[in-house]
Order: sequence, then structure tokens, then C-alpha cells
Amino acid sequence: MDIQFLVERLETLVVNARKLPMTSQVIIDQAALLDLIDQLRIAIPEEVKQARRINQESDRVLAKAREEAEQIIGAGQEQAALLLQDQAILREAEMRAEEITQRAQQKSDETMRGADQYAADVLLRLEGDLNKTLSIVKKSLELLEEGRPQPTEA
Repeated sequence: MDIQFLVERLETLVVNARKLPMTSQVIIDQAALLDLIDQLRIAIPEEVKQARRINQESDRVLAKAREEAEQIIGAGQEQAALLLQDQAILREAEMRAEEITQRAQQKSDETMRGADQYAADVLLRLEGDLNKTLSIVKKSLELLEEGRPQPTEA
């Protein structure tokens, strides 16, 4: 039986009871009052049991929700850690790529300077060789010119 219903019956019993003249006191049928009290005693434990079951069920639901929330948070933290790790790996790779690029550029610059220097050295030697050869050719022409008869003018 519902406690609320029994409380309303108790209230009706008090409201409909005979009043003592000149006082606020009422005369209540003892048997009816004791019957209602017995019914309340029976109903209260059932209501308390029901409230306990509801309370336990809500505790179980809350515990399950907390557990799921912790799992979701844990998964989120794990994924965040992986993303941070991926970013760290990416930054490391970018830094290494930059270092390799810089070293390659330095090596390329050194190679170009060495090639330019080598080409300049070769050209200078060639110029020297050509000057010697030209000098020999000029001397040979001079010798030929000296040993050859002069053309006569007619």
C-alpha cells in the first residue's frame, strides 16, 4: 500500500474527527487510528526497501558511468599522447631534414668553390701554356722570316 495514501487517510481521520467544544482537540476512533498505524508500519518497510533498491540502482548506474567516463578519458589521454608523440617525431624528422639539407648545401657550396678553383687553375695553366706556345710560334715565325728571301717588287 502507498504511504502517501495512508497519510491522506490519517489526515482525513483527524479532519473528520469530532471536536471538543472550546478547544482544538479532537476525538479520534482509536481502532481506526491503530489500524492506519499498522498499515503504515507495513507500508513503510516496503517503501524503504523500494527506496534502497532505487538508491542502489542509481549508485550502480553512477559507478558504471564513472567507469565509462574514466575509460573515455583514458582513451583520450592515450590518443593525445600518441598525437604528441607523432608531433614530436614529425618535428624531429623536420629538424633532421633541415640539418641534412644544410649539410648538403654546404657540401654543394664547397664542391662548387673547389670546382671553380680547379677550373681557374686549369685556365691559368692553359693560358701559361698557350702563352709559351704563342711565344714559340712567334720565334719560329721570326726565324723563318729571317731565313727566307725577301720578295722582290716587280
